[in-house]
Amino acid sequence: QVQLVESGGGLVQAGGSLRLSCAVSGRTFINYGMGWFRQAPGKEREFVAAISWRGSTFYADSVKGRFTISRDNAKNTVYLLMNSLEPEDTAVYYCAADARDLDYLLRGNHPWYYWGQGTQVTVSS
Repeated sequence: QVQLVESGGGLVQAGGSLRLSCAVSGRTFINYGMGWFRQAPGKEREFVAAISWRGSTFYADSVKGRFTISRDNAKNTVYLLMNSLEPEDTAVYYCAADARDLDYLLRGNHPWYYWGQGTQVTVSS
């Protein structure tokens, strides 16, 4: 089993920044691709960003240039630095992990295997 615990969410004004963290335990972290997803009220969950075990990164068009995903394999933690936040970024943000190839997961929009409980991000205008 893999356990994921997100932290770092909160309330921020538009234009501000937040850094989300996701601590992973239970299995060898370096073997897993890691992703961030979000779900706004009344909307489906959507992909935000992902990082492979090698450090290759992928972003949704809506966050490119504003969000940065990174991982610290020594700390078993993945981060999402969010800059220039907009009210449209308001959502519950979820961390996910999967040992399969990220190209396979993202191109096929396959569900990821492990999920955290989510952390709320609210951006006020």
